[in-house]
Amino acid sequence: MVAEPIRITGLAEFSRNLRKLDNDLPKGLRLAMNEAAQVVVDYARPRIPRRSGRAAQSVRARSTRTAARVMGGGARVPYYPWLDFGGRVGPRRSVERPFKKEGRYIYAGFYAKRAEFEQILVDALVKVARDAGVEVD
Repeated sequence: MVAEPIRITGLAEFSRNLRKLDNDLPKGLRLAMNEAAQVVVDYARPRIPRRSGRAAQSVRARSTRTAARVMGGGARVPYYPWLDFGGRVGPRRSVERPFKKEGRYIYAGFYAKRAEFEQILVDALVKVARDAGVEVD
C-alpha cells in the first residue's frame, strides 16, 4: 500500500495571493499544515519502541506553506528508518528487522488518521482565509 498524497489544487496560488495582501499571512498556512501533521505525530510517537526515547522525540511535523510533512530520525537518531521500515544493520548486517515498505509508525498514522488529517487541514485553511478577509463558502 503506497501513501497517496493529499493534493490541494490552487494552494500555491492561494499562498501567493495571501502574500500580496500581507507578507505575514502565508505563515498561517504553514501553521495550518503543522496542525494537521501533528495528528499523525500524536498517533506515531506512543507506538515507537523506547530505550532512550530519542526515536519517538525525533518524529516531528515539518511543514511549509504548501506541504505538510512528518519526519522521523536525524543525526542523533540515525537508526530511526530501521525502526520504522526494518532491514539489516550491524556488523556484517547481523541484526535483522522484517522489512515493511509501508512502515510501522508514520505511514501507519497517516493511514489511520487520514480523515481527521483532512478535516483539520480544511478547517485550518478556511480559518486562514477568513482571517485574511477572504469570503469562504
